[in-house]
Amino acid sequence: MTYVVTENCIRCKYTDCVEVCPTDCFHEGPNFLVINPEACIDCSLCGPECPADAIFADKEVPPEQSHFIELNADLAQLWPVITQTNAPLANADDWVDQTDKLQFLER
Repeated sequence: MTYVVTENCIRCKYTDCVEVCPTDCFHEGPNFLVINPEACIDCSLCGPECPADAIFADKEVPPEQSHFIELNADLAQLWPVITQTNAPLANADDWVDQTDKLQFLER
């Protein structure tokens, strides 16, 4: 099993989850984080740290967001690893609970 970053992270990009990851499996894009499923060891430390509630075990990803499983795997191959906490994006608090944010994902 692996963990997956879902839609709530888009345009927020809180990085609290990155600090607790023992395998450095997070990758950073312009306005979204992803988890590399090949590096994730299913430790479950990241989920509770996410202020946006955007991280799920792959078997618990809401059905309407199941495409994020493949999206995480694909983008992890393109984006650099992130190992330190950074400030969230400007207006992150305004975006955190918005829906239909996939259209705003910057690759």
